Amino acid sequence: MTDADAVLVERDGPVTIVSINRPHCRNAVDGATARRLFDAFRAFDADAEASVAVFTGTGGYFCAGADLKAVALGDPNKKREIGGHDSIAPMGPSRLRLSKPVIAAVEGFAVAAAWSWRCGPTCASSPRTPPSVSSAVASACR
Repeated sequence: MTDADAVLVERDGPVTIVSINRPHCRNAVDGATARRLFDAFRAFDADAEASVAVFTGTGGYFCAGADLKAVALGDPNKKREIGGHDSIAPMGPSRLRLSKPVIAAVEGFAVAAAWSWRCGPTCASSPRTPPSVSSAVASACR
């Protein structure tokens, strides 16, 4: 498997399916995977033909959180500046404010930051403030 295969994006009509594809490490997210997730959700939100995204993992795992082995080895892409909404986060899309819903299809592990994607903070959005990826996923999991 190459780094390019770490995030799979599929379409089924208006549904975009974004899958973390690193089952060898229980879909833990390294810097390159975080960037690919961020880019995949930005592309989904910009796609006029896409109505909803399903966020999942492959190999029977959702996500084991950050790839701590990559962090320990000094993965420069895991070090992110503190940023506001719509900036890339250490896990990738966590700070994105999307205009469309994201549904988490959780199977297996959802640990650490992945838990916030699954059951994140209470969605405190208004019609003027769209939810972030974390809160949209949390809303779908209630």
